[in-house]
Amino acid sequence: MSVFETGQTVVRRDVHRSGRVWSEQALRVVADTSEVLVAACVHGAEARWPALYAKARDDGDRSVRTEAFEAMAAGEWELAAAVWQETDLLLWKPPATWFSVNAFFVPEGDGRRLRNWYVNFEHPAHRTEAGFDTFDLTVDLVVTPDLTRWEWKDEDDYAHVRRLGIVSDTEPGPWTPPATRCWR
Repeated sequence: MSVFETGQTVVRRDVHRSGRVWSEQALRVVADTSEVLVAACVHGAEARWPALYAKARDDGDRSVRTEAFEAMAAGEWELAAAVWQETDLLLWKPPATWFSVNAFFVPEGDGRRLRNWYVNFEHPAHRTEAGFDTFDLTVDLVVTPDLTRWEWKDEDDYAHVRRLGIVSDTEPGPWTPPATRCWR
């Protein structure tokens, strides 16, 4: 296993099973050990997202996001330059796990405040010279900063990518998204 140096910039890529890159995000290494890769992404960091996905985000139109997944299923998407917005991110990615744990921070006064924890279900990381490849499985858990409540996020998108065959039954995971979102 190659070890990344603290402070090094690495690229997290979502790679579709076709081998095509779905997204790229620049991260700064905080720590890299045999137990976990910890990386950060600050507001303004470079990224590349599918053009339709970026349009959905810019326009606030989730229906275009659905079109982006349909383009992925058809193997017909283009990447567009993007910028990480709104939060700073701290990401923990243990090797061989089907998830990463993320902490999202927002500006507050002269510093930052933890907005929420986030469990991103994704393929185990495959290290590359430039960073690591994974593939987001679409469904996530959003957890309050004090860890007392959680809710599923994007379970509708998860159901859609399953119908499209982007995510299959053979991809393990500890989730069965409920039909509706609710705090536990």
